[in-house]
Parts: sequence; structure tokens; C-alpha cells
Amino acid sequence: MAMTETGGVDRAARPQCTLLQDFAGALPDPVLVVDRETRVIASNGPARELFSDIVAGEALAYAIRSPGVLDAVAMVLEGAPRQTAAWRERTPVERLFDVFISPLTVDGEPVAVLELRDITEARRVERMRVNFIANVSHELRTPLASLLGFIETLQGPARNDAAAREKFLDIMGEQGRRMARLVDDLLSLSRIELNEHVRPQTPVDLVAITRHIADTLEPVAREAGVAVSIRAPASAIVSGDADELTRLAENLVENAIKYGGSGPSPTVEISIAPSASGTEFAVRDNGPGIAPEHLTRLTERFYRVDTPLSRARGGTGLGLAIVKHIVARHRGRLEIESLVGKGATFRVTFPPVLDKSQ
Repeated sequence: MAMTETGGVDRAARPQCTLLQDFAGALPDPVLVVDRETRVIASNGPARELFSDIVAGEALAYAIRSPGVLDAVAMVLEGAPRQTAAWRERTPVERLFDVFISPLTVDGEPVAVLELRDITEARRVERMRVNFIANVSHELRTPLASLLGFIETLQGPARNDAAAREKFLDIMGEQGRRMARLVDDLLSLSRIELNEHVRPQTPVDLVAITRHIADTLEPVAREAGVAVSIRAPASAIVSGDADELTRLAENLVENAIKYGGSGPSPTVEISIAPSASGTEFAVRDNGPGIAPEHLTRLTERFYRVDTPLSRARGGTGLGLAIVKHIVARHRGRLEIESLVGKGATFRVTFPPVLDKSQ
């Protein structure tokens, strides 16, 4: 393709450049077209959004500073077939791309077409899947190993030891219940994720659910020495799934009782009130609080601030992940506020009741 001495496109070549520009613009992914000297001669909207300072006629190396990509482009311009390279953009946030470089001939001159496919989310999901499997395996391995060990002991040295048998059976029962809780939480999480794209439309009274959960957990609170109070109107209707909202309230209130029940007068305060954006449900404790570095990760699967304490109190590490997905399905918003030594507040805002006539 003819270029002027200043690097601009020759007038005679402009129709071809327009064609290349139209070709690039028809593709959904970021696309760059470079000439024999690896100067950018066409780009589309997504590419200009990705490379905000890209200029026609400028060297590709100013936009993509990746030896692997530049080498692949050079190979294609020298006659090699389609090449693939990886490119990592580190600012303003890290993103990963597969770059497909294809040869094209325009007016007898070779050009290279670069298509950039963003694989950041796919890689993130893959890492989450690998970590999830590893975490599930780890969580199940410990109680299974414990059960097998005690079974072997009861079949061998402790076969006729009544005291040891009672002790071991109690521990085995607790380990079995731990695995059952984990499996139950995993199944709940899977069901919620399966329907996360469908917003529930059934009117549900959040106050009735909260009072039911408070009554159900009253023995747990009494044993922990925690007083539970509720500040709410007579009713608060939201569009939701009653079972999922019950699970959400149960997880938040039980967590507050288990982990926030400390201080001179351990209390858990539950409040429900209308807000500018819908209905607000909040659970506050006066426990030890949560350090800032943990707050953004609390809703990750199997993330625990204090792993031994969580396991000792029957936690599976999935409770807040379940809460997050329930909130997402109900198109709500979850906020966590905490200061070390001053307790924590978990606040969920539900949108206004869904109008089925719309």
C-alpha cells in the first residue's frame, strides 16, 4: 500500500484504507491493521477505546509493547500463516488478551490484521474453578481422614474399650455433620447460581422472616450469652424467594451471634427500614470487628478471617458467598462496614417491589 514520505497514506490508496477501516469496524473485538512497516493503517472502535492514544500511521510498538506479539506480526508480514500470541495489559487494571494475527494482501502489499480477544474473565473463572475444587477437596479431606482413622482404631486397639468408643463416636458424629453442612452449602450455592439470572417476583414479608429466624436462633444466642434485638415496622414487603431470603437472614444473624458475641454486653441488633433505594436489612454486632484487609474478600468461597475458630464453630466458609449470590439474584446491594474493636455491620438493600405489570 503506497505511503507518502511523511508516513501518511497516499491519496490513491485512500479507497483501500477506507475499505480496511470498514472491515475493521464490522468486527466486535478490538482490531488493528498494520502495513509492511508495522504502522497502524486501520482500527475499529473497540481498539481505539483500548488504545486511547493510538494514531494512524504510528508504529504498532507504541500501542503494544510485547516482543511476542511484534515478532508474530513480523512473521506474518514475511509470509507466515496466521499466528497467535498472548498479550497482558497491566494498566489501569490487568487484562489478558489472545492476539490473532492474520495475513492479508491489499494492492499487492502484505498487511497484518490483529484481532485481540479479551480472555481476562475466562482466566479468572478458570482460576476460581481450580481453587474451588482444591478448597472443596481440602475441606472434605480432613473430616474424612479423621473418620477413617477412628474407624480403624475402633476396629483394632479400641475394639473393646467402651470409654474410647464413646469418645470416638462423638467426634465421628461431629465430623460427619461437618461434611453434611459443607455438602448442603455447596448444593445451596449451586441452586442459587443456577437461577441467578432470574429475579424472583413473589412478594415476601422480610419482617416475618426475620422474626422467625430470631426465634429459631434464640437457643444459640442464649447459649452464647448474646441478646438479639429487632427494630422493624409491622411488615416490609420485597420481591423475593422466601427460602433464599430465610437463608440470607439466618446466615447473617447466626454469624453475628457466633463471631460478634463479645464485649461487656454482647448484642446483635437487626434493623429493617425503608430507604431511598428500597428496603434496608441490617445486622450489627459489637464483637471484635474485622480488619480492613479482610473486608473485600469476606464473600469469597472458603475465605475465613480465622480458620480454626470458624471450623470450631461449625463454619463451612461458604455462608457469606451464599449471601452474596442471594443478594445478586434479588438485584440488591451488600455492604460490609467494620472497625477493629467496634463490631461489624452487614447491610443488604433490596430494590423496590417488582411491578409485574411492567
